[in-house]
Amino acid sequence: MSEQTPPVKLLVLPGDGIGPEVMREVGRVIAWLEKKRGMAFDITHDVVGGASLAEYGVPIRDEVIEKAWAADAVLFGSVGDPKWGHVGFDKRPEVAILKLRQELGLFANLRPAQVFDALVDASTLKPDVVRGLDIMIVRETVGGIYFGEPRGIETLPDGSRRGINTEVYTTSEIERVARVAFDLARKRDNRVCSVEKCNVMESGLLWKEVVTQVHAREFPDVELSHMLADNCAMQLVRNPRQFDVLVTGNLFGDLLSDLASMLTGSLGMLPSATLGAVQDNGKRPALYEPIHGSAPDIAGQGIANPIAQILSFAMLLRYSLNRLDEAALIEQAVSNVLASGLRTADIMSPGMARVCTSVMGEAIVLELDKLQK
Repeated sequence: MSEQTPPVKLLVLPGDGIGPEVMREVGRVIAWLEKKRGMAFDITHDVVGGASLAEYGVPIRDEVIEKAWAADAVLFGSVGDPKWGHVGFDKRPEVAILKLRQELGLFANLRPAQVFDALVDASTLKPDVVRGLDIMIVRETVGGIYFGEPRGIETLPDGSRRGINTEVYTTSEIERVARVAFDLARKRDNRVCSVEKCNVMESGLLWKEVVTQVHAREFPDVELSHMLADNCAMQLVRNPRQFDVLVTGNLFGDLLSDLASMLTGSLGMLPSATLGAVQDNGKRPALYEPIHGSAPDIAGQGIANPIAQILSFAMLLRYSLNRLDEAALIEQAVSNVLASGLRTADIMSPGMARVCTSVMGEAIVLELDKLQK
C-alpha cells in the first residue's frame, strides 16, 4: 500500500479591508481541489495588519512568523487601514508584509502582467498596444531603499528636519534575484531586461555590472538587455510587448509593477509571488498575494474583484507545489468566465454582466467543474 501524500500546510492571512472577502473565494477553489482533484490541505488562519493591531497591538506577531516558517506556503490578502494613520511608522499595518518578507528572506517578487483577451478593452491603452501582453516583473524585495541603513528622520541644528533613506545593494543580493529572472526567462521567451539608474546611482551601476556578470557566467543562452528605469516606465506604456522578463530593485520594481498592472485594466486582476532561497530540506519559503491594496473604501460591500487573489493561489500551486495542471486549470477557468461576459465593478464595461464578489467566485468554481469534465 502506497504511503499517502501529507496535506499541504497553508498559512492563510486575509488581512484588512477586502482581504477577507476575496480570500473567501479562494476557499471555494481549495474546497473544489480537495473534492475533485484529490488534494489535501491543512490550513491555519491568523491575523495581520490592522486586524492584528486591533487584537494584539502589533501589525504582526512572532507567532505568525513561526507559523509562516512551518507552512509550505503563505497565502496573503492585503493590509492597510486609514484608521491606523495615527500610529508610529513601525506600527503601521504595512509592516506586516515587510516583516514577513524580511524574516522569511523572501527576496524575489514575481508580478505577471497578462491581458486576458476578454479584457483588452478594459485597458486605458489602445487594444492593439496591449493585446496578447504577457510580461513578468521580478522585483527584489528585501534590500534597496526600503531596508537600507541609515534611515530615519532627524532634527537639524537650525530646527528643520531631514528624512533619510539609503539605497544599498550587495553583489550576492543582486546575483540571487538575477538568477530567478534568468531561470524564469528560460521557461518563457528567453529574454531578460535589467532595469536600474546606472547613470546617476552607484547602486544602479553595481546592479548592471553584477547582472551582466551572472548572465555571462551562468545564462549566456538568455538574451539580456539593460534599460534605465525612467525609460522603462515610458516604454511600458508605449510598447509593453517588447518585454518578456524585467528584473529590477525594490523601489523601481514597486513603481513599475503597479504601472504594468494598469496595462491589464485593473489592479484587481493581478497576482504575485514572493520567493525565498531553497532551504537545506528542499523547501522554499514563499508568499502569494494580489497586488491590489486593502481598498477600505469598498470593504464590506461585496463588490471587490476576487480574481487576483484566486490567481495568486494558482501561482502558489505552480511555484510551491509544482501542481502545474491545477494551476493552468484555474487560470483557464478565470479566462473562460471573463469571456462569458461576467465582470466585477472594477472591470465593468458596456454590454457585460456586473456581478458581486461571491458570484464571480462561484462562477469560476462552476467553470472548473466544466473543465474537469
